[in-house]
Amino acid sequence: MERSLFRYIWRHSRRDQLVIFAVVLASLPFYYWSLDLPKRIVNEAIQGGAFKSGKTSTTFFEISFDLPGFLGGRHVELFHGLDVGQLGLLFGLSSLFLFFVLINGAFKYWINVAKGALGERMLRRLRFDLFAITLRFQPETLRTVKSSETATMIKDEVEPVGGFIGDALVAPMLLGSQALTAMAFILMQNLWLGIIAGSIVAVQFTVIPRMRRIQLRLGKQRQLLSRRLAGKVGEVVDGLEAVHVHDATAWEKADMGQRLYELFDLRFRIYKWKFLVKFLNNLLAQITPFFFYAVGGYFALKGTLDIGQLVAVIAAYRDLPPPLKELIDWDQQRLDVQIKYDQVVQQFSPDRLFPTEMFEPAEEAPHLTGPVKAEDLQITDAHGTPILEHLSFEQQLPVHLALVGDGTLAASAVARVLARRITDYRGRILYGGQDLSRIPESVIGRRLAYAGPDPVLFPGSLRDNLIYGLRRQPKSGGDADSAAERIRRSEALRTGNPLPTPGAEWVDFAAVGVSDEEELDQYLINILSMVGLHDTLFRFGLLGRVDPHRYPELAERLIEARHQLRDQMADAGVAHLVETFDIDRYNTQATIGENLLFGVPLGQPFKGRGLAANPVVRKVLDAGRLTPDLLRIGARIATTMSEIFRDLPPGHPLFEQFSFIAADELDEYDEIVRRWTVRGEAGLVGDDRSRLIALPLDYIEPRHRLGMLDDGLRERMLQARHAFHEALEDSIWKGMVEFYDDQAVCGAAPLRDNLLFGRAAYNVADAQPRVTAMMTTLIDELGLRLDVERVGLDYQIGPAGRLLSQPQRAAVYLGRCLAKQPDVLILDGVFSAFGDTQIKPMLEAIVERFRDRSIVAVLRREDQADPRHFEMLVRFEGTQPHIVRGGRAGANGQSEPDDQDGQERGGAEREPAIVGNRI
Repeated sequence: MERSLFRYIWRHSRRDQLVIFAVVLASLPFYYWSLDLPKRIVNEAIQGGAFKSGKTSTTFFEISFDLPGFLGGRHVELFHGLDVGQLGLLFGLSSLFLFFVLINGAFKYWINVAKGALGERMLRRLRFDLFAITLRFQPETLRTVKSSETATMIKDEVEPVGGFIGDALVAPMLLGSQALTAMAFILMQNLWLGIIAGSIVAVQFTVIPRMRRIQLRLGKQRQLLSRRLAGKVGEVVDGLEAVHVHDATAWEKADMGQRLYELFDLRFRIYKWKFLVKFLNNLLAQITPFFFYAVGGYFALKGTLDIGQLVAVIAAYRDLPPPLKELIDWDQQRLDVQIKYDQVVQQFSPDRLFPTEMFEPAEEAPHLTGPVKAEDLQITDAHGTPILEHLSFEQQLPVHLALVGDGTLAASAVARVLARRITDYRGRILYGGQDLSRIPESVIGRRLAYAGPDPVLFPGSLRDNLIYGLRRQPKSGGDADSAAERIRRSEALRTGNPLPTPGAEWVDFAAVGVSDEEELDQYLINILSMVGLHDTLFRFGLLGRVDPHRYPELAERLIEARHQLRDQMADAGVAHLVETFDIDRYNTQATIGENLLFGVPLGQPFKGRGLAANPVVRKVLDAGRLTPDLLRIGARIATTMSEIFRDLPPGHPLFEQFSFIAADELDEYDEIVRRWTVRGEAGLVGDDRSRLIALPLDYIEPRHRLGMLDDGLRERMLQARHAFHEALEDSIWKGMVEFYDDQAVCGAAPLRDNLLFGRAAYNVADAQPRVTAMMTTLIDELGLRLDVERVGLDYQIGPAGRLLSQPQRAAVYLGRCLAKQPDVLILDGVFSAFGDTQIKPMLEAIVERFRDRSIVAVLRREDQADPRHFEMLVRFEGTQPHIVRGGRAGANGQSEPDDQDGQERGGAEREPAIVGNRI
């Protein structure tokens, strides 16, 4: 980043700035003429100055000029003008004045639009540059930088910078030229009036900026406090579990209250100072007309200033304060923005970044071959405390290396150094003779994978997270021939943004030996099986949605499987385990709301409380006289929930069973029920009606067992269902509900519901597992398991994978590393989420798959480092490394016995390792 904001602006927007400069200069003559015309209107047209000595007409709109002496000095007439009377001259000059006003307005419009576009482009460039710099943060930098503060800087704090960029160079020229033009015009009319105006302008430009500098210092403090506030909020959100576990809510509220008070106090001081400055500025601006009327009127009475000149001066001064005020505002904004920019530059300083050349894009990345070598590796923590002392070794790749610690950080630190997750160390690490610190990111990112103890996942699907390491340079982009695509590409080039879009073909199929998406999905499914997610993926598939356009064959075969499952269950005498959907029958295993819709909503208007509040639904319920019954049931449910949950803590298992009301809403529902009990529907205010009706819409009699439904109500709900379907067709929400159809797949419903075309019975013991077992058997018989698992890859894992359990997150994280087939796989604590019974088969499967590739594994115990799998083993005792096998010299220069079993994994075929430790 440029240290100077103005250098950054000029470097990236020089061409656009010069174009705007040219337009500003072109606008000045028209602006001057608009100032001069009021004088001519008063003197020549109104007072008749053009009709002296008995003249009844004059020439209007004559266009002529005199050539300079070296060109002959003659008079050139382009248009001889029009002969007009006094009234014609008045309307002619007034029309000309209006014309110049419109011209000036057009100039201002174009200049403002151009400035706005320039500012937005530069803001886009600045944000992208900062994001690109963020990607270059060193691992040590990430430990001291809060993600919320960095995000706030990129999103919010540079917003004023972007808004200022458009005005940075153009505004002082535009406003200054307008102010100077007006001042020059006033001086040309009367020297004394010009001196008065200039004196007040001088006071404004001297006093106001000095006062605003104090305001800026306060603003800088406010910015720092706001950033710390954002960081604190981020800390609390990230550690919300600890807040609840340790009952620290009151303390956190007190801390937040104090921070908000300090911010309020500072903002209030800024507020008072800001309006003091504004008051003084307005006072100076309003004093000037007093002098103009008094002094100018005096000169007019004395005859040294005509009325037209006085009117023109007053009109010119009317245009003087706005540009002056904006110039002062611009100066304040400049200082404010420079402070923000300096803080941004400091946050993204070069000494905390990887070199730019390491991030140059590359089509191909060479494999990591040759020996891996550590030369006198020494690692310390941020406080200088030793973590590892003097480790040296050399081993030919590929190698399977086990690092076993004694509870200290040494083993993990070595793994992180080998993965370039620690860059602050002494000594050297070389891969094939190349210093690790100089190997490009394109090589490290493709040929080396690191799976640490803290899984890093992104919002999106399982598939998106697994192929994250395969998204490299895209093979194709959008439709380059379309007008929209040409505009997008042009804007990307103008703002230094990349041309490819996320919609391009980023996945490198060839890197993993597949040719299309279907083969890639099968490859990913095999990876997930290796990390123990085979059954989980199948379950996700049953819960996933089947898009008939994306999976046309599966959608077609689901209809066939649906009928086969129904026949099999009937033949086995277990048809009662599932209550199928029927347009003419109430499904007791579904909610009242689902029975009303007989389908799946496609938007918020028919989900949750939106369903109860929807005008179409309310009209149907009122017409079917269902509203009073649903309000009564809602009140009973709310009362029952209050009685059950009143003394239970949030998160109790009963909340999961009766998920009608959140714990923090119990008191609100008590008040709603009280008003309804006393006054009926007349006592319901605001959204009370919708909130009460929403409760029974989520009610399932066999599940909740509160005895709320009878046959009469079910029959009326069926009538309301048909009325709702008819009303929906004639409403603006047509198509917002996808209805169930026995001969079609409902793309908005889970695959499980599509296969069952109904719901498993809640009131039959073990109905759910028995039905699932029959579905699974049928899916396997029909050869649909792979298709179901492909649907499972679409499962959305939520922010940071929060919709997954801890072992599932670790498995997906590990699967991502395996999916890109790295030359070196580094496993550092990723197995901590699994039990011993899971680790052994998983590790054996990984070792077998990576027989011809390198593995560096941090293990908890030495017996996990099977000599058949790991030919090299390093044990750490405190900060001291001991090479147990795979070398000739042990710690402290003492020889340790080699484990001969280490040769069983092809060790005899490899080049001998050169190892050593120095104390």
